[in-house]
Amino acid sequence: MRFLGIDLGTGSLKLATIDGDGRECATACVAYAVETPQPGWAETRVEVWWRALTEAAARLPAQERDAVSAIGFSGQMHGVVLTAEDGSAVRPALLWPDTRAAGLLGAWPEPQPNPVAPGMAGPLLRWIVRNEPQSAAETRWALQPKDWLRAALGGLVATDPSDACATALADTSGAWNRAQIDALGLPPEWFAPLAPSYAAGGTLSAHAARALGLREGIVLATGAGDTPCAALGSGLAHDGDALLTTGTGGQIVVLATAAPQAACGLHAYRAATDHWYRMAAMQNVGVALEAVRGWLSYSSWADAYQDAFGVDPSTTLTFLPYLTGERSPWMNPAARGGWLGLALDDTRATMMRAAFEGVAFSLRAGLDAIRSNGAHVRSLRLAGGGSVDARWRQLLANALAADLYAVDCPNAAARGAAMLGGLASGHWHAADLAALTPAATLVASPQRDAVLADRHARFIDLYRRTESWFSESA
Repeated sequence: MRFLGIDLGTGSLKLATIDGDGRECATACVAYAVETPQPGWAETRVEVWWRALTEAAARLPAQERDAVSAIGFSGQMHGVVLTAEDGSAVRPALLWPDTRAAGLLGAWPEPQPNPVAPGMAGPLLRWIVRNEPQSAAETRWALQPKDWLRAALGGLVATDPSDACATALADTSGAWNRAQIDALGLPPEWFAPLAPSYAAGGTLSAHAARALGLREGIVLATGAGDTPCAALGSGLAHDGDALLTTGTGGQIVVLATAAPQAACGLHAYRAATDHWYRMAAMQNVGVALEAVRGWLSYSSWADAYQDAFGVDPSTTLTFLPYLTGERSPWMNPAARGGWLGLALDDTRATMMRAAFEGVAFSLRAGLDAIRSNGAHVRSLRLAGGGSVDARWRQLLANALAADLYAVDCPNAAARGAAMLGGLASGHWHAADLAALTPAATLVASPQRDAVLADRHARFIDLYRRTESWFSESA
């Protein structure tokens, strides 16, 4: 018996199978690029996702595919896929890093139950209605990415509270805010019915089964956003448990058994189970480091790590990583990045080191906001492909002033999705989840570093000083 998790990410699609005891058995991954047809836009054609899914499925051993009895879904949050009545995509999917709707956020006056960013479904859909009336006219459903994928595989048209509450079109419980939808001029019939993340959401169609090499009729779970799936897959089970994920963006998630208090720059969303979580979401982690690696012409990450951590950091050089604006804690889509403090003796090594530190400091800013909101975070579970180097982990521990525990689960979001498949098929029940917590190993404890603390203070000061340099009209 196997449960398959599909994690539809921003830059790649990952698959993971787990057995009846929750152990990971096989994985596959196919990467793809985000398209930027205009500055500030972020899109992907759904055909790219479908091709990645079929290629990834073909890489799983045949015996693994034969044993799959349920499928769960994890997906990048906030973006939106417009589909026609026949299920075809009206246009490329609009994704969370997209800033085209930055000038439309005034339709969400403060106070809001959650911060609103331009890459969320609400602002993006408002932009579509205003700027692409033909796309709007052809639209039957405005789906979250993982919900499009489930429907494409033969599942029901539905969404779950964890994705809905992150659209800026729902209340904090995840229920659609019909009054707000009407006020924005969005057709209410675009929005899919709600179902629990762990509910059965249809079965695998014959067409999809042939494409993936699976059995027709396999149960499809409704699924959840990638962050709550990663929290589930990483073993967050108790109030106060915390997770740091470092992928294209970065998230710090702290589980809560009751709805957290609203706080500026933080999100309070529904989990994949019946819990909540407090989250700081930083947009520029892997996306910023990958850009810097390219600009500095490093042919591999191994070379970049070796150079960056093989030199003493500059005492004057600071890097702001805000290449796509920023969410937590600044909520500033106009923020921009770059180096300041370069000297003639700086090298690409010191520039790469400053980039790593800048990303670490941006994560610290998010964690500080969570701590100020009453969560006493002294340790975090660590997940995500961008956090495997021991030197980078140590820098993170020092910058965050927290112990880091590597989860024995390199594909946490896909594992969480697979667990939802097991719940939807009835193999597990909610009471079983605590027993499925993966092992975690202490990989870095914070070391006192007064010089790093000074550079962190310089980073915060630099951001504050440059905040007025950029505006949404620039």
